[in-house]
Amino acid sequence: MKLRLQRLVGPLSLASAALASAMFAPLPASAQVAPSAGQVANYRGLHAAVANGDTTALKRLLATHPVVDARDAQGRTPLHVAAFARQREALRLLAQAGASLDALENDRYDAVTIAAVANDEATLAELLRLGASARQTTSRWDGTALIAAAHLGNDGVVRQLIAAGAPLDHVNNLHWTALIESIVLGDGGPRHQATLKALLDAGASTTLTDRHGNTPLHLARQRSYTAMVQMLEASGARP
Repeated sequence: MKLRLQRLVGPLSLASAALASAMFAPLPASAQVAPSAGQVANYRGLHAAVANGDTTALKRLLATHPVVDARDAQGRTPLHVAAFARQREALRLLAQAGASLDALENDRYDAVTIAAVANDEATLAELLRLGASARQTTSRWDGTALIAAAHLGNDGVVRQLIAAGAPLDHVNNLHWTALIESIVLGDGGPRHQATLKALLDAGASTTLTDRHGNTPLHLARQRSYTAMVQMLEASGARP
């Protein structure tokens, strides 16, 4: 795999190679797609500086007052690319230059959701510190970063988003909340249990149901997720 990636990215920097390697990693069905190696190789201007982790070039370009929210063919701004590439200094520089922290790319993902799906707590923390919103409706499923993180069992991310005011009981177009997704798309293991606990502790609803009228407790019992059942029962949930 390493040799394959080297042949593909050629002279790209290590930062670009790390970004390009995302195309080979298995992605959950709900995850957005990082720029491919070919796209990174063809980037110019701000997109190239960010993808290559070249903050010197980025500062020089920003001093010329470019269109800071310029978009690639998939609607990604330089800030989206910085989130994918975990380039936190680039995020800061772009924010200082007036970049939109809440822009949506063509698949309707924002930088917060990109970091949430990647389980990248450091980048998420920086985005939130800079003023990015945890409350946006994102993706083709009309979800939120919190729902995406709960689906994946990214419990540290879930706690950050809750603290940032993410809507606890947002219902996506699959008729699932973050709490429901932690059960129906989780594996019942420690990370999803920690996610469920964070949501319960924050006061997420245990009465909202899926489109078939199933409560979270019923859904956890269906899957024999014993620890989750016990947590829900202790919180006062009803079938």
